[in-house]
Amino acid sequence: MEAESLPGLPTQTRMCEPWTRCPRPNLCLPYHLGRTHMLSNPLPSRCNMARLLFNAGPIAHLSGNGALSGHSMLDESLVYPKGMALLIKNETIHKIGHTEELLEEYQDAQLLDLEGRAVIPGLVDAHAHLLWDGDRSREVSWKQQGKSYRQIADLGGGIASTVAATRKANEGRLLHLGVERLREALRHGTTHMEVKSGYGLNTECELRLLEIAEVLSAQSNLPSLDPTWLGAHAAAPGLTIEQYHEEILSEQLPQVLEQGIARSADVFCEPGWFNVEQSEEILQQSRAGGLDLRIHIDEFVDGGGADLAAELKVTSADHAHHTNDESRQAMTDAGVNTGFLPGTPYAMGENYPPFQSCIENEWIWSIGSDFNPNCRTMSLPFLASVLVQRNNVDPLAALVACTRNPAQTTPHPSELTHGQIVEGGIANLNILESEFWQAWCLQPGHSPFSATIIEGQLISH
Repeated sequence: MEAESLPGLPTQTRMCEPWTRCPRPNLCLPYHLGRTHMLSNPLPSRCNMARLLFNAGPIAHLSGNGALSGHSMLDESLVYPKGMALLIKNETIHKIGHTEELLEEYQDAQLLDLEGRAVIPGLVDAHAHLLWDGDRSREVSWKQQGKSYRQIADLGGGIASTVAATRKANEGRLLHLGVERLREALRHGTTHMEVKSGYGLNTECELRLLEIAEVLSAQSNLPSLDPTWLGAHAAAPGLTIEQYHEEILSEQLPQVLEQGIARSADVFCEPGWFNVEQSEEILQQSRAGGLDLRIHIDEFVDGGGADLAAELKVTSADHAHHTNDESRQAMTDAGVNTGFLPGTPYAMGENYPPFQSCIENEWIWSIGSDFNPNCRTMSLPFLASVLVQRNNVDPLAALVACTRNPAQTTPHPSELTHGQIVEGGIANLNILESEFWQAWCLQPGHSPFSATIIEGQLISH
């Protein structure tokens, strides 16, 4: 069989995935050309038969059990040498072996010659605020003028402006924004994303954001989604934090549990937002309702959130920019992942967290995009370049931090292994333009990938 080659699949091999019926028929995108309650998908290369990717450059497979920490994140055995091949059947990686052997064994497979291009796993974004509306770009000028967060809010900015715009937006608008953002993330190699509500800040809108996330998660050829309820993101407009805390416990959380979409609960635990006691109460009741737990901690100061994270053994404690070393160790001892969000200090012009200390002390950590109104990037390769080119983090450690490690905190909906390239795992991987795997994080502002395979489907960029 004649092999396809990259870049540029033949035009006739690229066609739309069949339209997928929306699980929430009251929600639909406004540009569906009259196909009511149907959602469209990107343009994949369809292949219902086995596909053999051969003549690969180095493959950063990252295979193994559990999260990596310390110098195990730098282990060169996590990368196969050039000359390997991957056989994909349906949505899974069926076999990994040498090119010559697999070409001989699977002569009837559809062939794709990688021509020496390197391959890495599909990227896992374990912290993203996907669904919100509004534009806070003008706030950068106010910040440069020295205005405080309170002054910016008084001028009509801050989270309250995002909440107002999000509440006002209809479902079609939010679905459109979600699809466009997911397509951008996919172009930069993300194949799975943990997505939070949190810009509704009342029961009706928080439930609506989770419904929209569920609709998006049903779409093929977009990153799979893991929905998290973040109703406890900030005080709702017009309420004190104490009043909103009571509303969350008495009204919002019970309805989130009844709705049954969110897999996890999250709380913004920070002095001036939800304190440690309030955060613990929300998280404990969420766990009692069957939700997994995540938490925002220590973004601005060391506020004690890390000790709570360790005590509750939450899955991931994110931001953690100002957490003390003793608490970082306590979190690792409790099996808690530290989810660093380097886009936030980049956007705010602040110092970065101690990535190298994490490696030296063998603390468990990952990175996520923290995509939000003040950190508007969906590109994990760009954020990894911040680690590698500004913080001297080894590119392999940076790759582990946005593949294998975050995958331990946010499972793929299929329950198959992801964040690594392993036989029997989900077929999520990225094909680079380069013959060197290190190129994945050295092109800020540009996608380093010629194609992404997501759940077995090849999408050429």
